[in-house]
This record gives sequence, structure tokens and C-alpha cells, in this order.
Amino acid sequence: MTTALCLAREGFRVTVVADRFAPDIVSVVAGALWEWPPAVCGYHHDEISLARSKDWCLTSYRMFEEMARAKVPGVAMRRSNFYFRHRVEENPHDLHKMRELAGKVRGFLRDPALAERNGVNPDYGVVDAYSHLAPMIDTDRYMVWLMREVVRHGVRVVRHRVEGPLAARRDELCERFGAGLVVCCAGLGTAELRGVPMYPLRGALVRVRNGGLRGPRIEEAHCVSHDERHDEQDIVFIVPRNQNLLVLGGLAEKDEWDTGIDLENHAPIREMYERCLAFMPALRRARIDPDEPVRVGLRPFRSENVCLEWDEEDQVVYNFAHGGAGFSFSWGCAREAVGLVRTAVEERRYSRSF
Repeated sequence: MTTALCLAREGFRVTVVADRFAPDIVSVVAGALWEWPPAVCGYHHDEISLARSKDWCLTSYRMFEEMARAKVPGVAMRRSNFYFRHRVEENPHDLHKMRELAGKVRGFLRDPALAERNGVNPDYGVVDAYSHLAPMIDTDRYMVWLMREVVRHGVRVVRHRVEGPLAARRDELCERFGAGLVVCCAGLGTAELRGVPMYPLRGALVRVRNGGLRGPRIEEAHCVSHDERHDEQDIVFIVPRNQNLLVLGGLAEKDEWDTGIDLENHAPIREMYERCLAFMPALRRARIDPDEPVRVGLRPFRSENVCLEWDEEDQVVYNFAHGGAGFSFSWGCAREAVGLVRTAVEERRYSRSF
């Protein structure tokens, strides 16, 4: 949807074709905390993609910052805290990430005392920490705004399932929907549409009430990244969704497709929840949301991470495999996709008239 909006704002006539829209898509499940790559869930190994993603991420940071100032529904700038059980200097990747990040975000602060100040359990063993202002997205409100904005800019929205391979059906689809060029932003669906290997990284968030008579009010995000030296689930992800709701995570289960898991039938979700409570004991007073205790989604991954390119053979712009960083990359990838479309139009690199 972000790509469609950016194309429409640049003057293109756009039709969005999808078999599902929010709230029935993974975007509403996302933790939606802006993070400098790699994100807390890990699984970002391709150095070329990682380098490109930093530009996308910075573009998104600036866009969300402007949107927060403009009071776009669901967008806020809040302090985000990252904690470590070792000095940052002891891990070259952590040190490199911190040094890159420090000069690019608002309000960067490194202070091990953040753990005590924010109520982190001293037994957890935090010895270092830093924080900065970061975009945090209430996905339910934001996705409603995004759809309305897309429609307001004249985008035609069609509910229809496209089955692959996409290249073989491109001309038919262009004829049917009055288009001259196809941009594929199909997430895990791209595995079928392009015939490429992809895998899900299943995630889950427990939703708890933020504040009220029983629980504390958490105004900032609190995170511990996955340590890729070990296989166990170790992420801590505590993020205010809005003034009334917190999301607690996280889970990163590779090649797991079943989304019918919850606190009752999946022990790793219970362990994830208990890990957050052990990390920040005040959360034990927070009440689990009775209306929707857990949300589960599948992050779209491939071994090379994000794909954003013009495919000359398929004559399609592909923009997929954003993994656990969909919101963090969204505006940067969308703008680059617009550039690819514009280049294709200017160089007439497609088979049909636009």
C-alpha cells in the first residue's frame, strides 16, 4: 500500500490487486517499532541487502517523524531502549550498529543506568544500554489511514487473487486492469508468483492493557535483541501500541506456517510472555487483553533478504522479503520502487504502452 501511495503521489495511475487487505494481513500483526537494521528478530545475513536497507530505514525514519508531527493516526515518536548483557564493545556487530545509529536518530543516549531507571530486573544481568527516539506504529489505526489515503489519491483497489507464475500472466493482468507495468509486493506470496524460495519466520505478540488500576503505564519501548550465537528464543520486545495497549514479544520460528497458536496451545508463546515479565516485573500487574490476547503472523524471508529490483526477463518490479522490518523499510523501499518504475517508463523497458 505504501508503494501504491508513493506511485499515486508521483502522478501514476495505480490499481492495487490483492486477495486480502487489512485487518486480514500480516502488517497489522507487526511489532511496528522502527529499528536500525538488523532488527531484534535477527535473520539478516546478506551484507549487500543489509547495506541497502540502511538507506531505506533512514528514509522511513524521516517520513514517520514528519507524520508524527502531522498527527497521522497511529504514528508516534517515543523513546526506544535497547539492553545488553555485555558491554557493547564486546560484540563487534553491536558496536558497529550503535555507532552507525547514534548520529542518525533523535535523542541518542548511552547509559547502563537506563536498566535500573526503567525498572528492569537487576537479576537479568543488563550491563549496558542505549536509547533514542523512534517511530512506533499502532498498526490498526495506521493501516486504516493508509487505505483511506490510497483511495483519496485515486488508487483503484480490487480484491482478487492472482496466481502465478506472474511473468506468464503479466500481459493478461495488464489488459484486465488497464495497466502498463506490474509492481509485485506480495510478501510470502511472491514464492508462488515468481517461483523463488522463501520461508516464514513465525512471530507472535501477547497484548496486555497499558496502565489502568492494576498495571503500570509504559510509555517507552524496551528490547533485547536475539543473540544469533544461540538457537534458543531470547528476544525481549515490550512496545506501547497506543495509550491503552502494550505488545509483548517476541518469537522467531523459522519455517513454521501454522498461525493457529496461542498462550494455551504453544509453550514458546507462554515462555515469551514470561520472559518479558521476568525482564520487567512491573508487567505482572498488567492484564492480558481479553478481546485479543495474542496475534500471530508470518514474516516473509528469503536467504538473500530484501528483493527490490526490476526484472528484465519478467518485466516486473519486485519489492518483497522485508522480513521483520516491513514498517522500518516501508517508505524507503516504496520510494526506490517508484524510481525503478520511472526508469522503466522513461527507457520503455516494458512490453506495453503505459
